[in-house]
Amino acid sequence: MAREGFTLECTSCKMQNYISKKNKKLHPEKVKLSKYCSKCSKHSVHKERK
Repeated sequence: MAREGFTLECTSCKMQNYISKKNKKLHPEKVKLSKYCSKCSKHSVHKERK
C-alpha cells in the first residue's frame, strides 16, 4: 500500500505534535501546514518529518 504515516514537527520549537498519513505516489512532496503548537502556545508552520 502506498499510504505512509509521518509526524508534523513545529519549525520554531522542533516538537513533534501531530501524526498524519498521505499517499506517497500522488503527493511525493513534503507537507507544510499551519497548526497550533501547545509548547509555543501559538499557530506556527509544521513540516513533515519521518
